[in-house]
Amino acid sequence: MNLTFTRSGKYFLKIFSGLIAATVLLFSPALAFGQIEIDSKQQREADSLAKKGVGPADRLYRKNFGNAALDFGLAEITPWIFDRYIAQKDYAKISWKTVGHNINPGSWEFDNDEFQTNQFGHPYHGSNFYSAFRVNGYTFWQAAPATFAGSYLWETFAENQAPAPNDFINTSYGGIILGEMTYRLSNKIVNNKTRGFKRQVNEVFGFLVNPMNGLKRITSGKWGKYSDNPAERDSSKIHAEFGFGARTFNTGNHDKHTGWYGHIKLLYGTPDENYQTPFSNIAVNAEFGKDDSTRVNVLSVYGSLAGWEISSTEKYEHLAILSANYDYIRNVAFFYGAQSLRINILSEYDISKKVTINTSFGAGALILGAVPDKYLFRGRNYDYGSGAAINLTGGINIANKLNYTINYRGGWLVVLNGNASHYFLHTLTTELSYNILKHLAITAEPGYLTLNGYYKHFENVNSRYPFFRSSLRYSVDFE
Repeated sequence: MNLTFTRSGKYFLKIFSGLIAATVLLFSPALAFGQIEIDSKQQREADSLAKKGVGPADRLYRKNFGNAALDFGLAEITPWIFDRYIAQKDYAKISWKTVGHNINPGSWEFDNDEFQTNQFGHPYHGSNFYSAFRVNGYTFWQAAPATFAGSYLWETFAENQAPAPNDFINTSYGGIILGEMTYRLSNKIVNNKTRGFKRQVNEVFGFLVNPMNGLKRITSGKWGKYSDNPAERDSSKIHAEFGFGARTFNTGNHDKHTGWYGHIKLLYGTPDENYQTPFSNIAVNAEFGKDDSTRVNVLSVYGSLAGWEISSTEKYEHLAILSANYDYIRNVAFFYGAQSLRINILSEYDISKKVTINTSFGAGALILGAVPDKYLFRGRNYDYGSGAAINLTGGINIANKLNYTINYRGGWLVVLNGNASHYFLHTLTTELSYNILKHLAITAEPGYLTLNGYYKHFENVNSRYPFFRSSLRYSVDFE
């Protein structure tokens, strides 16, 4: 029997909806059971939950499996309907035959999709699977399995292409990181005690940051409604920096590109507070600007998973933090995407009342990385590999006026899918900034990136990409 879904969308909707519920339950039985009810007046109970990793952001809504499954289904079906009937993509023309082929474990293989689709599009899609449960009362760890379930369903039932392990990892792991980051930021954007145009702008902006959270506010009647903020509203502080200036970078062929660029840096929470709660501390770096290939050039997300105090006195503090990391770099000179899990040693030294030194050292597993390959592999201009990642950072702050930071990041990858090879990546950046006003600083950032590729059947590649950025940077803190 070869009945195509494209001839009869109702069959697809009915069958796919059933598969959604069944797969979610199969991947995460805990999603359907239990419910956390917090009385904000009972401080001891809240403290007990905090020790278990349940923070204020987990108590905004009560658990509702039905609503979560419905949102999860929308995250699956809506993109497929768009791809099939509006964009009319060939890969969306599924049938019983394609489904039967894809559910065979032996059919999995790496795909050749564009870099941006695999390294950004799939993680973003996965963030909606994750958020479907997160916004309906589920904790970080309870919502995470839904991302794997959603990725598996999409790979096996929503495309006629063979399921791709790179898509499954990028959608699942990357989706969890982007999902939790956008969930927390979107909840910080909206203040229930505001009205008028500002409130509507904040609601829309929060919706754009995390569509599932915006949809939840609409369906729950919270959108635009004036009310007291819940006692459990996230009280984490956000430090934001917005920079605008010029940059110059070398493509590796002694060809320089110069143009404007913008930079956004967000620091959510602090490393030494609530570190047992996943993503109580988040760092986001985004860069965009004039470029020959894309406007968004960098998106880097660091999210703490758990932490431990090593030692602490009035003069210094040492912490160990386990983090999940997502990196996306794409410009005309270089592109790179990876997801990693690292253990970080963070230290702060109060040298005097006006001098503070911060250092960090991190190392861990590079779960999956995409590295450019000029020799091409089956028409794809990048290879997939796994390996190890390392980072070192040191910074000094003098009188909250002068800041200097040096940062090294390195990676080693063995190719899993691509031309037989292994790679070493090194990035060294320095930043000097001076506050000309309380919230306004002038910055200079020289640095370089190197890529060393060692091939079995081709000549080795050794590329170096120097760059320089300068900007005016405005900083502000949000409660």
